[in-house]
Amino acid sequence: MSVSLQKGQKISLDKEAGGALRTITMGLGWDAIKKKGLFGFGGKSESVDLDASVVMFDEAGKLVDTVWFRQLKSKDGSIVHTGDNRTGAGDGDDEQINVDLSAVPASVKSLVFTVNSFTGQNFSQVENAYCRIVNGANQQEVARYELSVQGAHTAQIMAKLYRHNAEWKMHAIGENGSGRTFEDLMPLITPHL
Repeated sequence: MSVSLQKGQKISLDKEAGGALRTITMGLGWDAIKKKGLFGFGGKSESVDLDASVVMFDEAGKLVDTVWFRQLKSKDGSIVHTGDNRTGAGDGDDEQINVDLSAVPASVKSLVFTVNSFTGQNFSQVENAYCRIVNGANQQEVARYELSVQGAHTAQIMAKLYRHNAEWKMHAIGENGSGRTFEDLMPLITPHL
């Protein structure tokens, strides 16, 4: 059964999944808010290009690698982004990042997942936004964090996965920021390491 996370909540992914997780998928989903047409009928929505990224850090908080729409695979091959969705159209995850936890180098202590509006629309133009962790072995959702905190921000630090006592844990961060890519969020990310 999936855990619905609140901002600031921490969980053990292994315990929630009922055993050691080997592979996971971080799914990001969203919809553009429909604008109402004349007399409130026939609305349409603009495309909103949100981008999921993961930033890898070592024990000292030093950047090790990044996976995002301009680099779809980590240098060590343990993390793969499935590709950029520029609209948010359709059901289910709009972007996915697959992580082989067993292959993430031992020197990597944390994985920070971010979302940015590359086209610059703010989150007041987005609804039904979420990130979720899915067990790669059985495709069961382990945890979900609702991101639809509407506001003027254009980016958010969604969550951090980190090693603690030989297991992977998840921290739902939910800190709002601004910027078109994860690079703009780096000053906000470092205090969470």
